[in-house]
Amino acid sequence: MKRFPKKRIMITGAGSGLGRAIAMEFAGMGWNICVSDINQERADETLAMVKKSGGNGFAVFCDVTKPDQLDALGESLMKQWGGVDIVVNNAGVAAAGFMEKIPLETWDWIIDINLKSVIYGCRTFIPILEKQGGGHIVNVASNAGIASLPEMSCYNVTKAGVISLSETLRAELKPKNIGVSVVAPTFFKTNLMDQFKSPDDRQKKMASAFFDKSKATSQDIARHVVKVVDKNKLYAITQTDGKFTWFSKRLTPELYFNIMGWGYKRGFGDKFLGV
Repeated sequence: MKRFPKKRIMITGAGSGLGRAIAMEFAGMGWNICVSDINQERADETLAMVKKSGGNGFAVFCDVTKPDQLDALGESLMKQWGGVDIVVNNAGVAAAGFMEKIPLETWDWIIDINLKSVIYGCRTFIPILEKQGGGHIVNVASNAGIASLPEMSCYNVTKAGVISLSETLRAELKPKNIGVSVVAPTFFKTNLMDQFKSPDDRQKKMASAFFDKSKATSQDIARHVVKVVDKNKLYAITQTDGKFTWFSKRLTPELYFNIMGWGYKRGFGDKFLGV
C-alpha cells in the first residue's frame, strides 16, 4: 500500500473475530496497529499475536458506545504516531427476532454498538485524516444490510445504516483524499454468537445453523478487506452468495422481495437450516 508509507492502522473490536483477523493481515505486512477493544485481555492477546507476526503497535481499552472514549483514542494516536492512515470501525454485535417481539432495550443496545459507534468513529477520525491530508476509513457492515432477511430487523437496520453512511462519505470525503470502504460479508466463522440476543430460541438456532454451514472464515474476509483498501474500492463483498444478493436486489428489487416472501412463507429457510 504505497499510499500509506507510515503504515498506521486502528481497529475497533480487534480483540477477536474479524477485527483480529484484519490486524493479523496488516501485521504480516509490518504495520503499526492500534488494537482497540472493550475487553482489554483479548486486546492484549491480539497485540501479542501481531508482534509475533511482524507487526507492532499498542492495545487500548475503548467502549465504542462512548464518544469521549473514541475522542481520547484519537488523541492517543496523535501522541503516539502523529496520526493514523486507516481507521477500521469494526466492533459489532448480533440480534434477531420477530420485529414486534424484540425488546426496545435490544434495539437501543444494537443501535448503540453497530450504528452509532460507527458514526462516533467517523466523527472523531475524519478531522484527523483531513488535517493530515488523507487516509482511509473502513466500516464493517454486513450483507444483512442489503438482503434484509426476515426475523433480523434490528440487525438489518443497523447494518443498512452503516452501508448508507459509508456510501454518503465515499463522495463527501473524496475531495479530502479520504477513501471509504464498507465491508458486507454474509455468514462466516466468527464469535458473533457470543453476545447474540433474541426473544425466541428459534432465531438463535437459525443463526447458529447459518454460521455452521458457512465455509468462509474471518481470514478470508480480512484478506479481501486488504485488497479493497489497496485498490480504494467502496464495497468489500467477499462471498458469492453476498454478490448474488447484492446484484439481485439492485437489478430486480420487486422480484427479489417477492421471491424472498414466497420462500419464507413456504418455510424453505427452515428446511435448509434444519430448524
